[in-house]
Amino acid sequence: MGKSGKRIAAIIAAAGAGAVCALKAGKAHCVKKKKNRQSKDIQTTAEKYAATDMPDNFPPADPVYRDRTKRMLDIAICAPAFLLALIPMGITAAAIKLDSDGSVLFRQKRLGLHGEEFEMLKFRSMCVGAEHTGSGVYSGKGDARVTRVGKIIRATSIDELPQLVNILRGDMSLIGPRPPLTYHPWPIDRYTDEQKRMFDVRPGITGWAQTHGRKDVEWHHRIELNVWYVDHISLALDLRIFFSTIFKVLSNADNKNIGETLRRDDQNAGDAKMGVQDE
Repeated sequence: MGKSGKRIAAIIAAAGAGAVCALKAGKAHCVKKKKNRQSKDIQTTAEKYAATDMPDNFPPADPVYRDRTKRMLDIAICAPAFLLALIPMGITAAAIKLDSDGSVLFRQKRLGLHGEEFEMLKFRSMCVGAEHTGSGVYSGKGDARVTRVGKIIRATSIDELPQLVNILRGDMSLIGPRPPLTYHPWPIDRYTDEQKRMFDVRPGITGWAQTHGRKDVEWHHRIELNVWYVDHISLALDLRIFFSTIFKVLSNADNKNIGETLRRDDQNAGDAKMGVQDE
């Protein structure tokens, strides 16, 4: 090979090496850009509610409503609601059964009033054994573990309808802090005394935290929102949460997981085997 041929070969080799480096750099840039976008989305969600999620000028809790009226309203509203929901619940149950193998209901231990455990009910939206596959509590868009019917009932929150039974049994309330898992974000004995105040009221199907970020709220702040709710619980506040929830369900707002909702220093080996039903 002549000098000109060697020179051309060297140029081609250099160009090839440059292309490989450019591809690697481009890939790294895309990964970094994606992570930055996720962080920006989470920050945007937090900033969106920062000025309104724990207002200082809100009236204090109404003890009569909290201790008496609230439970009576739960029964008065949920008893007829359960009867009206029997037909759509029956249709949903049949659709789940036809769509995939397994039970219609998903039962999961949660922490309720005074930190006591109870069994929360949901319509099953994932394949059987989903808790043993994947890598976390929350499922994201395109998660193969979610069934075809599951995608619909999760997006519309129809999967929560069986919790009307939990309310009638006295496990839950229509409005209140969402009940956490027995081991996530951490076991009951790891909650601080301040954090345990969120268990002073019955957990709810929807709550203050769900109307201020829903699935994007980091757990420490989510608990702060729950405690704030306990300190300001009233009929007016519950009505505000109720109508805000209807808007969010209809608009499907804040109903996807953008990133982690648990700080790295709070994660442990047990997190890897968490159940997959979120919220």
